[in-house]
Amino acid sequence: MIGRLNHVAIAVPDLDAASAQYRDTLGARVGQPQDEPDHGVTVVFIELPNTKIELLYPLGENSPIAGFLEKNPAGGIHHICYEVDDILAARDRLKAQGARVLGTGEPKIGAHGKPVLFLHPKDFNGCLVELEQV
Repeated sequence: MIGRLNHVAIAVPDLDAASAQYRDTLGARVGQPQDEPDHGVTVVFIELPNTKIELLYPLGENSPIAGFLEKNPAGGIHHICYEVDDILAARDRLKAQGARVLGTGEPKIGAHGKPVLFLHPKDFNGCLVELEQV
């Protein structure tokens, strides 16, 4: 059901410093900051030959990333994102197998302009999983 690894998301306490580290220290191609108000984050994508790294920074008072950074002040891996061909079919299959879909269970539009869903980390070995329709 899942396809390629789309990205690994890392919550960061300083978006500018993290972007500079990937660009200047690691020599990566770093995108521009992009506000995603529906998700409460500002994101920067790091383009790699085989996938992406998504840097996450809190946007607004109710950002889920703010809570993550309170528990992990230095930042850390927040989630992994897998591609799926049909997000509704994937959701229905996962729910039928007992997996919990976060939020309303309806896809939202993600940072790439495509439908996304998140799966409860307790159902996936402690890892928050994002599914993105390609």
